[in-house]
Amino acid sequence: MGVSRLMDLLADSREVIRNDGVLLLQALTRSNGAIQKIVAFENAFERLLDIITEEGNSDGGIVVEDCLILLQNLLKNNNSNQNFFKEGSYIQRMKPWFDVGDENSGWSAQKVTNLHVMLQLVRVLVSPTNPPGATSSCQKAMFQCGLLQQLCTILMATGVPADILTETINTVSEVIRGYQVNQDYFASVNAPSNPPRPAIVVLLMSMVNERQPFVLRCAVLYCFQCFLYKNQKGQGEIVSTLLPSTIDATGNSVSAGQLLCGGLFSTDSLSNWCAAVALAHALQENATQKEQLLRVQLATSIGNPPVSLLQQCTNILSQGSKIQTRVGLLMLLCTWLSNCPIAVTHFLHNSANVPFLTGQIAENLGEEEQLVQGLCALLLGISIYFNDNSLESYMKEKLKQLIEKRIGKENFIEKLGFISKHELYSRASQKPQPNFPSPEYMIFDHEFTKLVKELEGVITKAIYKSSEEDKKEEEVKKTLEQHDSIVTHYKNMIREQDLQLEELKQQISTLKCQNEQLQTAVTQQVSQIQQHKDQYNLLKVQLGKDNPHQGSYSDATQMNGIQPEEVGRLREEIEELKSNQELLQSQLAEKDSLIENLKSSQASPGTNEQSSATASAQDSEQIAELKQELATLKSQLNSQSVEITKLQTEKQELLQKTETFAKPAPVPGESEAVAAAKTTDVEGRLSALLQETKELKNEIKALSEERAAIKEQLDASNSTIAILQNEKNKLEVDVTDSKKEQDDLLVLLADQDQKIFSLKNKLKELGHPVEEEDELESGDQDDEEDEDEDNGKDQGPI
Repeated sequence: MGVSRLMDLLADSREVIRNDGVLLLQALTRSNGAIQKIVAFENAFERLLDIITEEGNSDGGIVVEDCLILLQNLLKNNNSNQNFFKEGSYIQRMKPWFDVGDENSGWSAQKVTNLHVMLQLVRVLVSPTNPPGATSSCQKAMFQCGLLQQLCTILMATGVPADILTETINTVSEVIRGYQVNQDYFASVNAPSNPPRPAIVVLLMSMVNERQPFVLRCAVLYCFQCFLYKNQKGQGEIVSTLLPSTIDATGNSVSAGQLLCGGLFSTDSLSNWCAAVALAHALQENATQKEQLLRVQLATSIGNPPVSLLQQCTNILSQGSKIQTRVGLLMLLCTWLSNCPIAVTHFLHNSANVPFLTGQIAENLGEEEQLVQGLCALLLGISIYFNDNSLESYMKEKLKQLIEKRIGKENFIEKLGFISKHELYSRASQKPQPNFPSPEYMIFDHEFTKLVKELEGVITKAIYKSSEEDKKEEEVKKTLEQHDSIVTHYKNMIREQDLQLEELKQQISTLKCQNEQLQTAVTQQVSQIQQHKDQYNLLKVQLGKDNPHQGSYSDATQMNGIQPEEVGRLREEIEELKSNQELLQSQLAEKDSLIENLKSSQASPGTNEQSSATASAQDSEQIAELKQELATLKSQLNSQSVEITKLQTEKQELLQKTETFAKPAPVPGESEAVAAAKTTDVEGRLSALLQETKELKNEIKALSEERAAIKEQLDASNSTIAILQNEKNKLEVDVTDSKKEQDDLLVLLADQDQKIFSLKNKLKELGHPVEEEDELESGDQDDEEDEDEDNGKDQGPI
């Protein structure tokens, strides 16, 4: 609890006690992770941030500095405290620290110190040595709360002290490092100039300007490296500023690519080194940009043809410039040619490059030149390892033979090892930030040290491999490439199928939505149609009430469930069937008359035998046909008569039903007064029914309210019963406890009486007289105890 007591000092109203408490916690948390965690979880962040705000943020005094140093102790190299700080939304409270206000407000020494520690505190949260997941979440929070935007404002402001500007550049670098959203925002920041220039261009101008402070130039290089770290989009934008199609022909604006080229070929060796390393970071792990950079052409002098950037770099190497310049160019070439066989082919295509490298490696030079020899060996090894054998004169096997003849394999490997054995190599491999005490120590780049670790071993193996092993390795590579291409093909197919499935799912969901909408629309329309039907029937009923003489019959039929249209249709069918029956009867009469005529003509005399025979044959045929027609007509007539009978019965039934419902309706002879009286009677009965319904509803409502009240009373009674039950249980427990205590007391009293009795007996035996009063008192006590025991037994449990 000691730390908790100390934390209470931070809330003390006496400033002297509070400030000394901060200093004491500083000393305790400096190198003790356990105390750091305890202090953090005792709400230290909240209290310290409150003190910083009360003291005026960056404009505060030394108390603000002490609080910031304590925050640094709590957060530095402590992942759990950093996570707690982020999840507690304390990053958002850091934004007001960097609101520096008017540039004319002045920069006191304490303000500069406070702001410097504040920037270091931000860097603690986004340090490259932190776990990647924790760093990215802090970077995201800093962008969302506007902290990065505030830092960029300070970066582009005027009148900012040099050390604050340098530390701000380093802070912005680590806030954007490896996080795409922040990198994209930084690319969009413009300096407040006329015309506005991108912040990256303004910073690169400072980097390649030899008049700028060395520390500031290192900070700008670190910022550029962090901007390009894992940012292929940014790498493409930088390389595109060097390509012929994107260069501004008017020359009004300077691009990042032009500044890098200018620094690469300037007379200042530090600018050469910085520009070479910056350009190498634009190519880091990006084979596309390595191939694109091969297209860059440089105009060296008027009248001479343009030279490629690759060729110009090798030309400067062969001219014997300063060691820092040559080291920078060799690091650029090694980064450029690694994992890019096309660049290797372009490099080997210049016949002067391989002899220059072998000559540099083979010479026995001083210690200063050993690093250059090692880098030349690395470049030649990359040209062998990533060689695709497209140039017949510089195939892998021929280059190996050349090394064996001119240099020797052991000597080559020894020179290659000069790089990793250099004293500045291990220093550069520790941290990504280029932090050098002076320009002479600026030799190695952090990312290049990783490349050396990766390639040193494989180049050594490649030098010692035979041609047969190379062939086998190439076959394996081809097989792997084919396998990779097949896998890529299937991956693309699966991706396309996934996209098609997503589209089909979207279509199905869209169709389902449309179907649901249509179903709801149909339901609405059906309900509307039903409403219209009800309104229509209601209107018909109202019209029937208005005109009772004309509408009694139709009302009766509607009340029976039969529409007037159906009755009319049945009447029309009956009339049609009657007309068909009459027509068939007339046709039947005509046929009967025709048969009679034929019979009479057959029986008449005065005809000759030939004519009679012919007529008899014709007549017999006609008679047969007529008989068939007669039978057909009779069957039709029977069926028609059956239908007529059926329809007549249906008509009779309908008429009976109609008369039944039509009886209450007024006939034309009745008076209007009688009809009005009947209507009034019906209305009175209806109003009485409505009144009765209303009374029943009120009665139901009252009963439901009474039921709710009874339910509440029942709940209250249940709760009272539960409370009483609990009290009863408690009383039973108390009684049991008191009984146990009484029994224990009785046992103790019995033991005491037994002891007294034994002591009295001993006194008697020793001859000591015992007074009778004591005996009487003891007897009385025995009687009282016996009575108490009897009472206790009689009482029993309550």
